[in-house]
Amino acid sequence: MTLLKHLILHYLRLLGSSLLLIFAVVVAMFVLLQLAPGDPIQGLVGDMPVTDEYRAVLTSTFGLDQPVYVRFFTYVQNVLSGNLGFSYANNEPVLSIIWGRLGNTLLLTIPSLVLSAVGGIVLGALAARTRSRRLDAALSYSAIALFSLPVFWLALMLVLLFSVQLGWLPAQGMSDFGSDGVSLSHMVLPVLTLAFGELAFFLRIMRSSMIDVLGQEYIDTARSKGLTPNQVLRRHGLLNSMLPMVSVIGYNLGHALAGAVLVESVFGWPGMGLLMYESIKRSENMVVLGILLVVAITVVVVNILTDVVYGLVDPRVRARMRRQMSGA
Repeated sequence: MTLLKHLILHYLRLLGSSLLLIFAVVVAMFVLLQLAPGDPIQGLVGDMPVTDEYRAVLTSTFGLDQPVYVRFFTYVQNVLSGNLGFSYANNEPVLSIIWGRLGNTLLLTIPSLVLSAVGGIVLGALAARTRSRRLDAALSYSAIALFSLPVFWLALMLVLLFSVQLGWLPAQGMSDFGSDGVSLSHMVLPVLTLAFGELAFFLRIMRSSMIDVLGQEYIDTARSKGLTPNQVLRRHGLLNSMLPMVSVIGYNLGHALAGAVLVESVFGWPGMGLLMYESIKRSENMVVLGILLVVAITVVVVNILTDVVYGLVDPRVRARMRRQMSGA
């Protein structure tokens, strides 16, 4: 019962700090969007000229004539009731538009995250296994080079190679012209673009973790029992080295969602990233705020789940909880 009480208090504190973080994100984004250049009325009507009378009507309709703090508290009140605002350019509620695009973004981010995590674990373990040899150096330098490449530049290079030069894969959209659904061939390049940068990060984390684990005393004990290097790696090194990857994968989901803005814009993929790019061009602040809020909530929820999973799989966390329980 004491352990259960400790866990409940721990996760209540985590939930409270997460809600404060989300509120801080909303405040920061709202203020920054108010300070950003651009005319939301002109963005709404496009290149059409706007008369002073029509501008006054639109300004009053959207509440832009109200003080900033009034607009902020009105927005927070609407968010708490599940209303993220209305997109006049799309003639739809913001929540409805984001919900329609969220699935397309997850179609890219989840496969890329799985691909990069699996590839990073395998290559990172291989680099640690061959530490200070040529293969380790080649993998480590390749990871550093890959990690430093800008995402949009990598996306353009893949398009030039596989779409323009070789003609193997389509460069734009999510299906062939005139057809419905999602084409796997359209997913390949954006998924690879997102996966490459994350793979380099996972590789470096896995390599460092495994080198640390292989230097522990229980690994020497396993070797003294006559286990081969591959058996030591498989039975004792791999699983323990993967523990830090649990928290890193949770963190990288938010990074992948942020990277989707550039990738979807380059590949014309109709997800949340492309929606944000178009909304920024039209100065549709409500849509931009809605997307940032959804991303912030997603990252916070994933981090809480990561904390729960980490506590379940890491024996050191369980031991610390038992010590705290016995001292309570």
